[in-house]
Amino acid sequence: VLASFRGTVQHGLPLEIGDTVQLLEKCEVLFILSTQGIFPCSYIHLKNAHIKNKGQFETVIPTEDSVITEMTSTLRDWGAMWKRLYVKNDGDLFHRLWHVMNEILDLRRQVLVGHLTNDRMKDVKQHITARLDWGNEQLSLDLVPRREFSMVDPDEVSVTELFKLMEHRHRKKETPVPASTHHLFVHVKSLMSTNLGEELEVFFHIYDGKENRPLSERFFVRLNKNGVPKSPEKTERQCTLFVVSTELHYIDCVVVVLVAGRMGAGEKKNLCSIPYRRPFGCAVVSIADLLTADSKDDHLLKVYACTTESEWYQIHENIIRKVNSRYNLSGSNTGLAVSLQLLHGDIEQLRREYMVLFTRGVSITKKLGFSDIIMPGEMRNDLYMTLEKGEFEKGGKSVARNVEITVYVLDIEGQVMKNYVAAGSGEPGGDVYHSFVLYHNNSPRWAEQIKLPIPVDMFRGSHVRFEFRHCSTKDKGEKKLFGYSFVHLMQEDGRTLPDGTHELIIHKCEDNANLQDSSCYLKLPFSKANLPGNNQAVKGTKESFWITSFLCSTKLTQNGDMLDLLKWRAHPERINDSLLKLKEIDGSEIVKFLQDTLDTLFGILDESSQRYGLKVFDCLVHIINLLQDSKFQHFKPVMDTYIESHFAGALSYRDLIKVLKWYVDRIIDAEHQDHIQQVLKATEYIFKYIIQSRRLFALATGGQSEEEFRCCIHELFMSIRFFLSQENKITSPVTQTQAVFLRTFPAVYGELLKIFTVREVAGFVRETLGSLPATAHAECPLEAVKLHCIAKTVESQLYTNTESRCILLPVVLRLLQAHMQEQRDLVMCARILTSMLSLVRKYDSEPVVSEEVALIVDSLLVVLMRTILEITNRPQPVGTNMRLQFQDITGEFVACLLALLRQMSDKHYQQLLQAFTSKDDLRDFLLQIFTVFRILIRPEMFPKDWTVMRLVTNNVIITTVLYLSDALRKNFLNEKFDYKVWDSYFYLSVIFINQPCLQLESFSPSKRKRVLEKYGDMRVMMGCEIFSMWQNLGEHKLNFIPAMIGPFLEVTLVPQPDLRNVMIPIFHDMMDWEQRRSGNFKQVEAKLIDKLDSLMSEGKGDETYRELFNSIIPLFGPYPSLLKKIERETWRESGISLIATVTRLMERLLDYRDCVKLGEVDGKKIGCTVSLLNFYKTELNKEEMYIPVYEVCVCELSLLEWSERPLREFLNYPMQSEWQRKEYLHLTIVQNFDRGKCWENGIILCRELADQYESYYDYRNLSKMRMLEASLYDKIMDQQRLEPEFFRVGFYGKKFPFFLRNKEFVCRGHDYERLEAFQQRMLNEFPHAIAMQHVNQPDQTIYQAEAQYLQIYAVSPIPESQDVLQRDRVPDNIKSFYKVNHIWRFRYDRPFHKGTKDKENEFKSLWVERTTLTLVQSLPGISRWFEVEKRELVEVSPLENAIEVIENKNLQLRTLIAQCQSRQMQNINPLTMCLNGVIDAAVNGGLARYQEAFFVKDYVVNHPEDGEKIGRLRELMFEQAHILEYGLAVHEKFVPQDMRPLHKKLVDQFHVMKSSLGIQEFPAYVRASPVHFTNGSPRSSCRNSVPNIISPDGARVVARRSPLTYPAVNRYSSSSLSSQASNEVSNITGQSESSDEVFNMQPSPSTSSLSSNHSASPNVTSSAPSSARGSPQLQDKHKHSRENSCLSSRERPVSAIYPNPLDPAQVNTHKQINRQMIDACLSICLYTNIVRPTFSSWSLDSVKEVNNTQFSDTVGKLLCPPVPPSSLPPFTPSPTECQSAGLVSNSPVLSGSYSSGISSMSRCSVSEASGTEATTGDPPAHQGPTMPNSVSSGSDELIRRENKTPPPYSVYERSNPRRPVPLPHSLSIPPSVDPPALPPKPRQQRTSSMKLDPASDPRRADGVPQVPRPRPLPRKVSQL
Repeated sequence: VLASFRGTVQHGLPLEIGDTVQLLEKCEVLFILSTQGIFPCSYIHLKNAHIKNKGQFETVIPTEDSVITEMTSTLRDWGAMWKRLYVKNDGDLFHRLWHVMNEILDLRRQVLVGHLTNDRMKDVKQHITARLDWGNEQLSLDLVPRREFSMVDPDEVSVTELFKLMEHRHRKKETPVPASTHHLFVHVKSLMSTNLGEELEVFFHIYDGKENRPLSERFFVRLNKNGVPKSPEKTERQCTLFVVSTELHYIDCVVVVLVAGRMGAGEKKNLCSIPYRRPFGCAVVSIADLLTADSKDDHLLKVYACTTESEWYQIHENIIRKVNSRYNLSGSNTGLAVSLQLLHGDIEQLRREYMVLFTRGVSITKKLGFSDIIMPGEMRNDLYMTLEKGEFEKGGKSVARNVEITVYVLDIEGQVMKNYVAAGSGEPGGDVYHSFVLYHNNSPRWAEQIKLPIPVDMFRGSHVRFEFRHCSTKDKGEKKLFGYSFVHLMQEDGRTLPDGTHELIIHKCEDNANLQDSSCYLKLPFSKANLPGNNQAVKGTKESFWITSFLCSTKLTQNGDMLDLLKWRAHPERINDSLLKLKEIDGSEIVKFLQDTLDTLFGILDESSQRYGLKVFDCLVHIINLLQDSKFQHFKPVMDTYIESHFAGALSYRDLIKVLKWYVDRIIDAEHQDHIQQVLKATEYIFKYIIQSRRLFALATGGQSEEEFRCCIHELFMSIRFFLSQENKITSPVTQTQAVFLRTFPAVYGELLKIFTVREVAGFVRETLGSLPATAHAECPLEAVKLHCIAKTVESQLYTNTESRCILLPVVLRLLQAHMQEQRDLVMCARILTSMLSLVRKYDSEPVVSEEVALIVDSLLVVLMRTILEITNRPQPVGTNMRLQFQDITGEFVACLLALLRQMSDKHYQQLLQAFTSKDDLRDFLLQIFTVFRILIRPEMFPKDWTVMRLVTNNVIITTVLYLSDALRKNFLNEKFDYKVWDSYFYLSVIFINQPCLQLESFSPSKRKRVLEKYGDMRVMMGCEIFSMWQNLGEHKLNFIPAMIGPFLEVTLVPQPDLRNVMIPIFHDMMDWEQRRSGNFKQVEAKLIDKLDSLMSEGKGDETYRELFNSIIPLFGPYPSLLKKIERETWRESGISLIATVTRLMERLLDYRDCVKLGEVDGKKIGCTVSLLNFYKTELNKEEMYIPVYEVCVCELSLLEWSERPLREFLNYPMQSEWQRKEYLHLTIVQNFDRGKCWENGIILCRELADQYESYYDYRNLSKMRMLEASLYDKIMDQQRLEPEFFRVGFYGKKFPFFLRNKEFVCRGHDYERLEAFQQRMLNEFPHAIAMQHVNQPDQTIYQAEAQYLQIYAVSPIPESQDVLQRDRVPDNIKSFYKVNHIWRFRYDRPFHKGTKDKENEFKSLWVERTTLTLVQSLPGISRWFEVEKRELVEVSPLENAIEVIENKNLQLRTLIAQCQSRQMQNINPLTMCLNGVIDAAVNGGLARYQEAFFVKDYVVNHPEDGEKIGRLRELMFEQAHILEYGLAVHEKFVPQDMRPLHKKLVDQFHVMKSSLGIQEFPAYVRASPVHFTNGSPRSSCRNSVPNIISPDGARVVARRSPLTYPAVNRYSSSSLSSQASNEVSNITGQSESSDEVFNMQPSPSTSSLSSNHSASPNVTSSAPSSARGSPQLQDKHKHSRENSCLSSRERPVSAIYPNPLDPAQVNTHKQINRQMIDACLSICLYTNIVRPTFSSWSLDSVKEVNNTQFSDTVGKLLCPPVPPSSLPPFTPSPTECQSAGLVSNSPVLSGSYSSGISSMSRCSVSEASGTEATTGDPPAHQGPTMPNSVSSGSDELIRRENKTPPPYSVYERSNPRRPVPLPHSLSIPPSVDPPALPPKPRQQRTSSMKLDPASDPRRADGVPQVPRPRPLPRKVSQL
């Protein structure tokens, strides 16, 4: 069992499966691993290993096969990436990689077992590496350099060799080598036809349609009567491989189908028992069509028949040429089903790649003739005969004959040879062959090919006989012999039958017995071409038979000249002619008999050297050059073997040297150089023969004549050097001859080394190459050949020897330097240099190598760098091939430079730097090498996956830079300071550190570990070098300030702690020096901020970096943090300010980058952007950075004017005039406003555009704009807009982004989004956050916690547009826009008990804590959320709360009644339910609880300051009663018949309610002033969705609902006020029902008494969103708030403590009336005789004993003017519920359950502001005392709204004066009809205790009412 060790024991070392550990000490049970820990020995498997680089960075390498090690590490890396593929849902690659990993594991097991043969092991490793490379490529991993399946260690090979390996693997991956040989796989399946019934023969062959000739022999398949193969079990008889030439576009596969059966279609079946072979059909398929197919494709080939049978021989040609008139389909359903696949590669390659084909059996169909490349040892002896045609006489017949040919092969004795006649491959050969029969044709043309594979030893004396028979269709199918022909296969002299067409004589014969003895007819002539001239009788006969023969044999020849040469001893007189004719013999004939031919030539040379020496030499040259041909090049090993093993010419060397020198000496004077050049081409093999001959002679004679031989060789080389030294014209033939010799000369080195010493041969080569002309023209072809010769020399065996290298290196360097300086033949120069440096690395242990490196550095280093610079600065070539070559040259030269630099030691660097005689030369060198290094680390220098090569490059660069930095310090500091060199050095260092390939953090752990073990972190090394060099600069540092701030800052953004610790102090140094120079460091600050912005936006930097800048804790190492260093300076304050600014900027940049990565999440990105922009604008004062980053087109609109000034291209805007761009922006913004349903804002821009069009008389566009504006008006009136919810969100804890951390925001929710959905969305966005379950402000522990806490609850908007909301006749769908748009302030309420809680009546002590939030910008803006700028807390008393509850209920009742009157209700149920809820609750307790709480004597006496409020409460009660009476009247008018009983019940209950209130008739002031509902005007009821306002000039009261307002959707039928209040206050939780339920709810009669106690409804459950995340434990005092914190207004239980919303217009009217009427109201109620009810605990008269002195002044001052009815919007329990006309009856519940008693009319308005604001022109009559418990979080802070940025293009910004627009006729005020009367509401101002403290009012300053923010007053859009 394999398992990981968790290390749970003391000192245990945790180990995962696959970990490698090194064992240092072993105990009995445990292994101890150094100081790291212990682990059980049973958990590990021991492996042998060796340690490399012992010490801190040692590497443990297991002593196993390197392929196994690579497989193990690769599979581990793949495993992690494979899982990520699953996460990314990349299913295709996931499954493919899974299969490959399993395959590799299986192969790994095979290798580990070790039972494989060497060949099989090689195949397995090749398969493994191929799979590894495939996986690495698919996963975008690094390319692995390999040699023989093993990974190559870059330290073990030279850089040039490493580059070669990488390039080889890269080319192999990208450009597969095209195959030179192809094979066509054919699998015959069946022939489908309707008229089968006879056996078929199918023949396939490859045909060249361009040259009209067959290219292969035939493949033969027999089919049975059903059309399927006769031998299905023998797959080799159904499948074959055709050998196909390289040119495939004109090649076709021809299929010929013959039928074995009756002669004709009408012939009877039983008439003939002998089947005849007859034509059936032909099919053709083009091989070019198969080129694109990757796998076997099934084809159904159409079979065509000949129109005329006589043209059967060329039917395939007609099909190919598409001569349709000569063929037709053999049948509509006839088709041949075959499977075809084109395979690429030679036969051996196919055997490896397609093993299945060969294991199951497949026949090989050979090519006609030899292959393009003839391989030695290839044995073949095939004679192909084609039966072409015949001419026959009728033979006395009236019709033509049906001729059949029978073919026999007979041996020398006349016996038929068995199995040597084959119709084609696929079927075994037979004894006889029968041709097919053409019906009644005396001139038949068959074109049938047969193969005769006769053995070589049976060729002599054998012949082929053709018998001709007439096949009768009548005489029982007999075949009657009428003639025969024959042909001999070999002539008397041994030559075989010549290839070509032969016309054979047809000998008459009718008796088969005459042919039994072949000797009888063999004496007769067989061919008309061979007849003697006197035999005219035979020549004149008309009957003839034509055949075509073709011999493909490796042993037999048809050439007589070759036979004469080989038999030269028999005919000595023919030697001269045979030698001359040898050059005319075909090369294939020569290579057949190569050894015999060579023996013949050297035999002649030995016997007659004087006579035939020159001719034999020429013949030898001809044969040698023949082997240079690509067709015969594979016979070179045959000649090599002959020279080594069979050559015996011990004396031949003398003649060969002599003749060769004779040719060389005549080169200069010869006019024709062709033959001499042929001789020099054969120099290699001539020297082989010379050297081998000399060795044989020395072996035979004991080394005689050694000096003579050496002298001959020296003389020969003297002649060679002489002709090489001649300077000639470029076109001179001698120059071409010199080039020919130089091409072959390097091949001689190896032969000379067999006799001469290394130094002697090196001397020959040095003198020969040195004799070449020194100066030559660049275009001279000899120059390229020189380099080619040098390249071959460097690559030869001679150059690998140290002694010879010392001799040859100067010559090589001289030629190489000359070419590189002139930039000529750079490809060859790179090749030479690569070979040289590879050898230097290979033999670097030898002492001589150091001298060689010094020579190369001295000669080529500078030239090499200059070459790289020039190559990389060249323009890219146009052609693809040229581009590839260009890139390859660059890579090779770069590899050479790196290899050379890596070989250089300290001594070499010293010599190099000392070699510069002047500072200018050294300066130029340093600038040059720094520039080259910058080029080397470009990303495009190497392919993306060449990480190994990049790491080697960087290692070489940093090593070299460390050497050169000393020279920089010594030579270019102080008075010799050179800015350019130092700047180049720093620039190189910076881009070196920032290379992607060095960012180890992005690597996988295993790769990072490998890199660190081999190279360490090179970034830190370079960073230390930068710091060291910077410290040496001294006062010259000022030259790099501020230029180097950006580059150094980029380095510090690399997330490497050591590197940052090194680099951060440099900024302190820069600030210090800048402070010394300028007295400040503004330059440093500006550059730092600008660069930081650009770098952070590129994705660099992290939070750790910010902390490094800001932290005051000294970091490890010698360098403290930047702030710590600054605190020690005299400029401490400005420095710390800079660091703080940079830190805050980084916070915002990091947030912005993270938001961009994650994408847009509910305005998070735009919110972060705004935070960043505000920082630029306010703290940095950088407007130039503010504007381009601001991505909202509105920003630019404000900067443009209506002018024709031209503007440049900007972002996505083209070059255009300022007018055009502003017009485009206007149209775009209007379109966006339209999409966002902000039509009011769009109208403003439409009008501005219309004004411009009108001023330009552009009436066409003006018309369009007016229509667009009109459409926006229509949308305002007709389309529904949902009122969104608003949520306050607090982000607490240090784990939040900086722009959110410990801040609170108000967010505008999405459509239909409630609190739970919003909270879940926020928790999904911050999955690690903990939802806080209370609404209290968190303490510092939460602020500083390393966690994320979210505090979310709903808040209510406080509209700014009070003027719009208070106007008459403004439809509700217009007001609804201003209720939830352009909102700066929001509010929420929290109920709590103060003092002793009365269990009988909890409202006595129930207070509300009201919090007002002021934002930094109004909602909605460019973001859905904005930060809270100010918090204000106010406590609302129980009495004030009660007043708000009744006000809200009265408002709701008025709204519903008005809607019912105006017939905006399609269903009267909402009014019914509301009336039922209020009346039923009042009868069963209702207002009694308020009376008990506030109208009792004790309360009035104890709270004298609340006198006005008590009066206001009593006033509202009367008003509600009157509204109810009027509502019942309206209800009676519209109630359907089936609800009449309910209406009657409501009327009865209302009278009970009046009696309970002590009301017999309404007070005089109520009756004196009727209030009209607008039901008298049809136009009014149609146009207006709300009633008119009572008093348009009244004061404003802003009232909104809180997030803690629970909707009245929970039913508390017949429950008492006390019980409900008790349950709802103690357990304020609830679950909302659907709005549909409430609408369908029938009012239930109340039967409970006042004193009945009922618990909460069973459906009241906690709706706080559940969360799996934990929350910190809270104190008990927060328990109540925790239970209600995250509940929406739709989910909290209904109670009198939560008032319903109150329209601001209504409250303002109350505010005016209250001031004038409260005293009179109380006097009338308490001291008049209008109402005289009995006393009760809750009666109105219970307060009659109260001192009434405060009311005496106002008695009789009642203001009772006839006023229009109040204009109130429909009651809206939720901001998202739209109350437009026609939708009310189907909209969500207005006030919850209408049968829920007092709860229906008693809702604490937490969302509607219960505080009041005085209108500017109407201050309050008197100001009461401030509420004692009022709390304001910012009472001492003066806030001026003038500083706020208004929302873009709101109605507030339309300040330009416009002409007055008359009110349209359709909107004119209709005449009114007298409605039933309602008492007017008293005009009395509420006491100031209901208002916010003026000092804390954000709309005022200094506590004095001020004019609101200087915005133009909003007007109705129609009046703008």
